[in-house]
Amino acid sequence: MSNGKFDIVRLHHAEITVTDLDRARHFYCDGLGLIETESDENQIYLRALEDANHHCLVLTKGKQASLKHIAYRVSADSDLDALDELFTELGVKKRWVEAGEEKGQGRALRIQDPGGIPVEFFYEMEKADRMLQKYHLQGNVKIKRIDHANCLITNIDDLYAWYSENLGFRTSEYTVKVDKENNEENIWAAWMHRKPSVHDLALISETGPRFHHTGFWMDDAKSILDACDHLASLGYYANIERSPGRHGTSNAFFVYVRDPDGNRMELYTGDYFTNDPDWEPIKWDLADPQRATFWGAMPPKSWVEEAVPVEDIHTGELLPIVPFRKKEHV
Repeated sequence: MSNGKFDIVRLHHAEITVTDLDRARHFYCDGLGLIETESDENQIYLRALEDANHHCLVLTKGKQASLKHIAYRVSADSDLDALDELFTELGVKKRWVEAGEEKGQGRALRIQDPGGIPVEFFYEMEKADRMLQKYHLQGNVKIKRIDHANCLITNIDDLYAWYSENLGFRTSEYTVKVDKENNEENIWAAWMHRKPSVHDLALISETGPRFHHTGFWMDDAKSILDACDHLASLGYYANIERSPGRHGTSNAFFVYVRDPDGNRMELYTGDYFTNDPDWEPIKWDLADPQRATFWGAMPPKSWVEEAVPVEDIHTGELLPIVPFRKKEHV
């Protein structure tokens, strides 16, 4: 419960922009095995095997890859009014999304968080046929559900406090940059959650605001390796951006892939339970080589440097990207 007035359950879906819907459909449905619930000339609504609701990913036709919003589900419709009241008090840029404006979904409240990320909160969504035990209809890639969103922002101190103090996000792990000269530590990144796992949201200090990736949960490492074989056999070998490994932060086994427009997905498994009342966040030093990859292999340059822009919630225009500046010692 957040402030006793509303309850944010978990990250539920994301809406990203692609330039060619037919090409994107082949990648996401034939390549990644997501299920098309509904589509029109501008959008494709997709869900994963565990989903009993209309969608966990929306592909919207646009001029270039971008993030339109990430969305959290709340426990009751009245939570949306409580959030609206809070965001008014905080002076947050916001707008209501009317029921039906996003297919299959009830009314929603969309904001631009203080880091610039477009974020939506909703309660009601149409039911859909859950495919979890329809094994005869499942393909070679078995994505079970959406897990998290990874965002690049320039104001980690402010945004970390904003999500913690106002929205009740808890921290599982965080990274600090050690300033030995001034004998201080500055927070560099945080893995934050509402559901009892490592994260729904990762905040990373970088040039931003930008969207790095959407994480999708799979059963085990073998499922992820099978997914890579399937993608490569379809000709998507060059879309496998970062080879299988294990993160130090989160303990997760991973592979990163990118769609034909450059939107990034993480195939993810192997993190852990975080809901014990005495849970203490794990601290990592930014200089620790096992932080990003427990086995020590360095990520490719594209994974470090490239991410997609985010959109203004009112105009749909891309927000300006601001270079990250190191915190000055005062």
